[in-house]
Amino acid sequence: MNTISTRRISALAAATALLLTGQVAYAADMTPLADAPFAAAQSPWQVRLRALGVISNNEGEVDGIAGSDLSYSDTVIPELDITYYFTDNIAAELILGTTYANVWGEGSITGLGKIGRTWILPPTLTLQYHFTDFGAFKPYVGAGLNYTIFYNEEGANADDLDIDNAFGVAVQAGFDYMIDQHWGVNFDVKKIFLEPDFTATVGGADVDGKAKLDPWLIGAGVTYRF
Repeated sequence: MNTISTRRISALAAATALLLTGQVAYAADMTPLADAPFAAAQSPWQVRLRALGVISNNEGEVDGIAGSDLSYSDTVIPELDITYYFTDNIAAELILGTTYANVWGEGSITGLGKIGRTWILPPTLTLQYHFTDFGAFKPYVGAGLNYTIFYNEEGANADDLDIDNAFGVAVQAGFDYMIDQHWGVNFDVKKIFLEPDFTATVGGADVDGKAKLDPWLIGAGVTYRF
C-alpha cells in the first residue's frame, strides 16, 4: 500500500472517530432534556390519613309531640381519603370512615333519656379547586355529595329504632402544607347538610320524626402524594 493510500485511510479513521465522539457527546447532553419531563411529572393520586372529629348539630323532632328535640354524641375517628387530580387545580376527593352516634331525647321528651344508638357510614365525594400560587402551602375549597348509611341501630328507651339512609350536600375548605414532593400535613373542615327520617316504638306506640344531624367534620393528618 503506497504512502498516499495510507494517509487517506488514517484521515478517514480520524474523521470517523471525531464524528462518533461528537455524536456521543451530543447524546449525553440531550439525555437530561429527554428525561426532564418524566422527572418533573407527578402522579395524579394522593391519599391522606386524618384524625376526624364528627360534631353533630343537636336538633331534631318527634312528629306529633310538641316541644320534642333530640341530641347526639360527638366522636373522634380515623379517616382515609383518596384524591385524584385531573389538573394541577381540579381534583376529586372521596372520604371513607365510620362512626357511631348515641341519640338522646331533649325538650319535652327529656325524660326518655337515651333513645338508642346507631353506627354511621358516610362516604362523601367532593370536587375541589386547589390554589397553586403559594408554594408549599396549598389551600383548596370543594363541594359535593354525601350518602350516609345507618346500620346496627339499637334501641335503648325506644324499641325498633330505624334511621333511613339519606343523601346530603357537603362543602369543604382546607389546606396541605407539603414538606417535600411527596409528604405533607393537612387540615380540613367539611359541613354536611344531613337530616334523615327515623321511626321507633316508644311505650308500645309507633313514632317517627327527623334527626337534624348536619354534622361538622374537622380533620387533621398526613398527606402523601404518589
